[in-house]
Amino acid sequence: MENQSLVTEFVLLGFTMDPRINIALFVLFLLIYGITIGGNGLIICMVIGNHQLHKPMYFFLCMLSFLDLGYSSTALPKLLTDLLSTERLISLSACVIQMYVILLVEGSECLLLAVMAYDRYVAICHPLHYPVLMRWGNCCKLVFLVFFITFMLTIFPSIFTPVTFCFNRINHFMCEMLAVLKLSCVNISDNELVIFSVSFLSLLLPLTLILLSYAFIIRSVLKLRSAGRSKAFSTCTSHLGVVALYFGTVMLMYFGPSSMYSTDQEKYSAIFYVIISPMLNPLIYSLNNREVKETFKKVLTKLSS
Repeated sequence: MENQSLVTEFVLLGFTMDPRINIALFVLFLLIYGITIGGNGLIICMVIGNHQLHKPMYFFLCMLSFLDLGYSSTALPKLLTDLLSTERLISLSACVIQMYVILLVEGSECLLLAVMAYDRYVAICHPLHYPVLMRWGNCCKLVFLVFFITFMLTIFPSIFTPVTFCFNRINHFMCEMLAVLKLSCVNISDNELVIFSVSFLSLLLPLTLILLSYAFIIRSVLKLRSAGRSKAFSTCTSHLGVVALYFGTVMLMYFGPSSMYSTDQEKYSAIFYVIISPMLNPLIYSLNNREVKETFKKVLTKLSS
């Protein structure tokens, strides 16, 4: 410990050093990044540019696309650069910024999905109160609360728990919190306890609210006639698909056994919620939403003409 030097940069080990595999991964991730930018960017432009989509549901969908763009743009450009490089270095400050942005986006997306479930609950179970409960002022307040609560739960505690690093080789393709903590000079059991507690609040609590919302929604929908029932379910299936994909992979990593942190399973799980999920979210919502599909057809018609 007396000979310990201050770590000023890290080495991201990534997936492999085989140049042929790296080139194939570069092409694959570049294609995914292009689809992610195009899909989420198109959702944002359609919601902003079409007055028919100026509704709370699409406002939250637009915010989800912003978060997905933040997810991908924080991790993928660096990953693409590293796949064509042999050094794969990242400075300490850049690593900390990347880690905090990912934490902020990660927690915000969990809470935003819970807010979107609440929006569907009010629209289906209390349609007469929907214009009052989900007016624009309340929607903006909900989004502000999402970011504020996420900051207080994820970013704020980590600022007051500094870590001294003895190693600089991160077994990951990005500066993910659990992978970075493994480089600490001391026992990280206390940090793992904090992570588990924060994860319980930021993951399980929103998931519980989502499941409760859909339990009430299903009960109300079953009372409707078949025509109204199919329309109500069509507005919820997209959201449920996104919830299952996102929460499933994130919870696998943060609530898995501690021994999982030393394996490659952590970074492969991160591929799904950092890279794959932001690409699939706009596709899932576009394919299952009639108004989005109609707006998309109008945009294509204008572009073709």
